[in-house]
Amino acid sequence: MQQVLKRQAPWRNTYFYQKSEVLYHLTYVFCKRFLPAHGDRTVDQMIQAARSGKQNIVEGIEDGVASTEMQLKLLNVARSSIQELREDYRDYLISRNLTIWTESHNRYNKMLEFCKIHNRVEDYQPHFDKWNNEEMANTALTLCYMVDTMLNRHLITLEQEFVTQGGIKEMRTQAAPIGIVRIAEIIAPLRATLSVLAAHIPCA
Repeated sequence: MQQVLKRQAPWRNTYFYQKSEVLYHLTYVFCKRFLPAHGDRTVDQMIQAARSGKQNIVEGIEDGVASTEMQLKLLNVARSSIQELREDYRDYLISRNLTIWTESHNRYNKMLEFCKIHNRVEDYQPHFDKWNNEEMANTALTLCYMVDTMLNRHLITLEQEFVTQGGIKEMRTQAAPIGIVRIAEIIAPLRATLSVLAAHIPCA
């Protein structure tokens, strides 16, 4: 019997989901500790962007069982939310004359290694109340780059699978050729940004 639905890796097992979940909880605590409780729209924007990134990964992978095109669209929404969150953290550091850690910073490599190795919320929670605002914002910034890079690579892989295998919904409606064109339009900008992201986070 021909398989009707596409098999998907459980979203909870993907590193980009796990790190996006860390980002959500880290951002929630960061906003409560370091931003005003009232009168600053940035709080709601950051928490919503972090939640949108996480939730659209879940919905995208679940919808991918039936439609590759819908999966690509939702995962692109997740990327956009993570990029928005990344800019909020950059703005926070810059506006407060704090340091954005780069390879020349003496703590950058240790932070990078920590973020590469650890994917679970429980790995980060013991630090949530200990890190200062600069430490926490730079950790979040690094995680944003990692999630963005991982999603970028995953989307390009999905495009390749769609071109060779077709999407379930698209095949049922005999719209695969149209779907390929649409997906090519979605993916084209990703290839151009992947090398830029990789430059920020080597081997992410």
